[in-house]
Amino acid sequence: MRLSAQTDYAVVMLAAAARHCGVSGRLNATLLADETGLPLPTVQKLVSHLSRAGLIESTRGTGGGFRLARPPAAISLADIVEAIEGPIALTACVDGGKQDCCIDQTCRVKPHWNNVNGAVRGALAGVTLASLSKLPEPA
Repeated sequence: MRLSAQTDYAVVMLAAAARHCGVSGRLNATLLADETGLPLPTVQKLVSHLSRAGLIESTRGTGGGFRLARPPAAISLADIVEAIEGPIALTACVDGGKQDCCIDQTCRVKPHWNNVNGAVRGALAGVTLASLSKLPEPA
């Protein structure tokens, strides 16, 4: 399982935004692009996705910009992943959509996938943006 580069960039960008939380009113895409090293068009695209997902509040025009919609401690890694990737579903068995599995009726593993999926989602939900925005403790 590998997250997309866009999801990785969204985490990097929001961690940088969290470091500014409470320090300045609104951030802009140029500032975050400069701080993170991400291309400005990528930051702008992610602002749009994250705004639609309700993780940031965005205002256009003079004095515009964006800010986190909630405190960093109230935004989880699962929230960010789902904003970019969609619902966390490790297999078709847990995504609730149409399944074209040829062993669906006889599969003995299928009943366990919801537990596995829940464990992965729970692990991601247990990591907050506040923790991701801090420098790691020295070893």
